[in-house]
Amino acid sequence: MKLLRVGPAGSERPALLDRNGTLRDLSGLVPDIDGELLADASALTRVREAAQTPDVLPPLDANGLRVGPPLGRIGKIVCIGLNYHDHAAETGAAIPDEPILFFKAPDTVVGPEDTVLVPRRSRKTDWEVELAVVIGRTARYLDTAEEGLAHVAGYATSHDVSEREFQIERGGTWDKGKNCETFNPLGPWLVTADEVPDPQALPMRLWVNGELKQDGTTAQQIFPVGEVVRYLSHFMTLYPGDVINTGTPAGVAMGRPEPKPYLRAGDVVELEIEGLGRQRQELENA
Repeated sequence: MKLLRVGPAGSERPALLDRNGTLRDLSGLVPDIDGELLADASALTRVREAAQTPDVLPPLDANGLRVGPPLGRIGKIVCIGLNYHDHAAETGAAIPDEPILFFKAPDTVVGPEDTVLVPRRSRKTDWEVELAVVIGRTARYLDTAEEGLAHVAGYATSHDVSEREFQIERGGTWDKGKNCETFNPLGPWLVTADEVPDPQALPMRLWVNGELKQDGTTAQQIFPVGEVVRYLSHFMTLYPGDVINTGTPAGVAMGRPEPKPYLRAGDVVELEIEGLGRQRQELENA
């Protein structure tokens, strides 16, 4: 299923994109697309049954309708740094022995076509297309990567916007360069795991002002999805509605020759992951 949330920011309602590409209202069936829904097998069954006979769901007019983040009430966002072989190579970094972790606050999440704000005094705002993993079952001390995959509810396209000076040159942790407002567009869809048979075979691309900057694949991941979930479960409990941003392939501004083409107000970023939908953001000054 392709699940999404539509409407004004803060007042989104649940929806479904049916097999014919028609947007359908789910608000009469479930209150929201969130961790509570993903953990409720009976509620998910009702949604799946409705998806098989979508005419029972009222259609929505998509014209002018804002698409919000496909997941509400996100618990936490755990991010994996330097998780692509080609990205580590372009930045001159050693391949990590274990996953590098940092966090993004849930309030960084915006819709896939919402405005992204360049922070005040920013000189190095960068782009990163990423595969987002959404947890559907509580995960604690998992033993295998296969168990890790079994705890995934679905996948989404994520834009891990980063300010490299704040992240790298200002001391402390990476979090300062990752948590500026609007720094995590998510969506348009939450695609359930049954529609993504191999999360390690997903092409992903990003353009800036129409120029292709990133053209990669999740096959380049150093730590694949199932292993990431297993690994994290030994350091924290993962709950339904938690999100994992799993890293970015080569092609970011930081990895390019000087003068590095960091983002500025007026730029337009577009990104997509095959089967998970496309995003478009215009940048403005904060």
